Amino acid sequence: MLRLLQIELQKLKYNKAAKVISIVYFVLITFIALIASIEFKFGGINFRVADQGIFNFPFIWHFNTFMGAILKIFLAIVIVSMMANEYSYRTLKQNLIDGLSKKEFVLSKFLTVILFASMSTIFLFIVSMLLGLSFSDYKEIGIIFSDMQYILAYFIKLVAFFSFCLFLGVLVKRSAFALGFLIIWYVVEKIIYGVLKWKFFKGTDIAEQVTQFLPLESMSNLIGEPFSRLGAVQSAASQLGEEFTKSYDVPVLGIFIVLAWTALFIYWSLVILKRRDL
Repeated sequence: MLRLLQIELQKLKYNKAAKVISIVYFVLITFIALIASIEFKFGGINFRVADQGIFNFPFIWHFNTFMGAILKIFLAIVIVSMMANEYSYRTLKQNLIDGLSKKEFVLSKFLTVILFASMSTIFLFIVSMLLGLSFSDYKEIGIIFSDMQYILAYFIKLVAFFSFCLFLGVLVKRSAFALGFLIIWYVVEKIIYGVLKWKFFKGTDIAEQVTQFLPLESMSNLIGEPFSRLGAVQSAASQLGEEFTKSYDVPVLGIFIVLAWTALFIYWSLVILKRRDL
């Protein structure tokens, strides 16, 4: 497996675009720290974002993984272009001529996906830990390392999303078309949800129960929005007579759904390669 990963890293070593996009991605994650320094002034009142508790342990794990997941599209571009380049530069055919099996080829790509997801998860963990230790009001060991489920969910979400991008790269062969298909699929899932929610099952949660099995929606459900957990938001809602009863836990069923999609994406990638005349 190490040999397969080394082959992929050697290819990425000479891909300047992949390097630039990857650097931009990790730089943007560090920009989360800049949120702490943002200060608003309303009349004579100074309002600093960091003072609102977004960097408190354990809430920071939820907040940062949610924000970090939004940026995953940058590494998705790298994954898609990585696969498209195999066709453009005919390195796929050369790898097969050199003795690499199609199964090993797909495995090498999946190992790269896991590597990118691991690097991103570790980097986000370090950034979150540093921010939490700097700004959190709660620094007991038990509190710091609670809610680590979000870190696991973040890793699984990235692996699944990058596997989807890998599958699209194998299917479509062109980076732009693959990313376009990704956007179209996102819109299709939203249309399916809208039709179920507002036309067939009004006033019920059947639409949510059905769409939780769709690939992008299942990934999105792993880490729900964190903003309504903030004390200021909860307090404002109480004053208006509203109450948030939603669960913020990582859904166990959702993890199995996402893992199933990940396995399918890798399997379908292999099936396409085996059937395609290269």
